[in-house]
Amino acid sequence: MSTRPATAPLLIACALGIEHFALRTGDRSGAGGPVTLLRTGMGPKAAERSVTRRLADPALAGSAVLATGFCAGLAPGMHPGDLVVAEETRDPDGTVPCVETDLLVKELVRAVPGRTVHTGPLTGSDHVIRGHERSDLLATGAIAVDMESAATLLSAVRAGERPVAAVRVVVDAPEHELVRIGTVRGGISAFRVLRSVLPAFHEWHRSLLLPRR
Repeated sequence: MSTRPATAPLLIACALGIEHFALRTGDRSGAGGPVTLLRTGMGPKAAERSVTRRLADPALAGSAVLATGFCAGLAPGMHPGDLVVAEETRDPDGTVPCVETDLLVKELVRAVPGRTVHTGPLTGSDHVIRGHERSDLLATGAIAVDMESAATLLSAVRAGERPVAAVRVVVDAPEHELVRIGTVRGGISAFRVLRSVLPAFHEWHRSLLLPRR
C-alpha cells in the first residue's frame, strides 16, 4: 500500500483575472488538503513560466495540479456553460494523461447539476481559434481547446511526478462563437459555472490523499 502525504497540496492554475475572481469567490466547501490558486497569465508561454516557477517552491513538492478556466468547445451541440473534463491534454510539445477523470465527472455533476459534462482530449493553442480551425482541431479527436491547460500540465509533470487534471468551462462553441450577440449571456453562464466547481476539485484532491493499494 502507498500513500501520498496527507498534506500534499493542490495547485489550481488559471490564466485570466476573471477566472481567478470566479474561483476565489466561489464555494469553498469540501475537504481537501491545502490549496494554492495561481493566475498564470494568458498563453502557453506564460503558463509554462508561471507554473514552473511556482512548483520550484519546496512547499509545493508532490502537489497535485489542476488547470481550469474557460475554453472553446469544438464539437457541434456544445453550449456555453458546458463542462469539459480532459482525458488528456495535447500540444506540439507533448501529451499528458489526466488522473481520476471519472471521479471528476461524478463530482462535477453533483456540484453543478443540470450542466452537461464532456470528456475527451483537450488540445492547446497559442491563439484564439476561429472558423475552419475549429473543425480542423475536431478532426484530430480533440473536443475542446484552450491556450494554457496543455502547457500547465506538461510543466507540472516535468517538475516532478504528480497527479494532474484539467477541467474547463465552455464559453465559446461552434454555434455560439464569441463574435456573436449572445456572447455576454454565454459568458455570464460560464462564469457562474466556474464559480461552482471548487467542491468537485476538493473531492478529487481528497481522493488522491487516500491510501492506494
